[in-house]
Amino acid sequence: MTPTPPDSPAAADTAAAPADRSPAAVTIRHATPSDLAGIMAIYNDAVLNTTAIWNETVVDLDDRRRWYDARIAGGYPVLVATDGESVVGYASYGPFRAFEGFRHTAELSIYVAAGQRGRRIGDRLLGALVTEAQERGVHVLVAGIEAENLLSLKLHVRHAFYECARMKEVGNKFNRWLDLVFMQRLL
Repeated sequence: MTPTPPDSPAAADTAAAPADRSPAAVTIRHATPSDLAGIMAIYNDAVLNTTAIWNETVVDLDDRRRWYDARIAGGYPVLVATDGESVVGYASYGPFRAFEGFRHTAELSIYVAAGQRGRRIGDRLLGALVTEAQERGVHVLVAGIEAENLLSLKLHVRHAFYECARMKEVGNKFNRWLDLVFMQRLL
């Protein structure tokens, strides 16, 4: 799943907004274990306040450590966007399906901190993630996006993804049914 629109409800930011909100102030790099607290904060905010993640239970640092270790062990990238010392977004991809025939297809996720949206951080993360996938021999990238998340849908279109499926009412969160849009890009 990908980030929800900036006007969606959001909890207070975990860190004060930096003085320089320009995209140039943000660095995209490979995550390290020291970034996991920031990744966890962004993930948990999305769980509690958005339909970007269809989970309802927040996670702890051990959970994010296991997730990170599994991604790295599987040969998948975990990227972070940082502004100074603060993690302001992250992106990764992993297996699309657990069958051998899907080994050249990956499903991506991008999340940007609530107070940081509108700085084109998602654009930069997605661009870097596509480059990583191309360099690692991924053939197709897939994104599963909640159908009302128009900003994320537009973000993916800007990066040459196209809608390939729309599934009605396959999820439920905040006591409402959610539609899932699959987008893909052939690399």
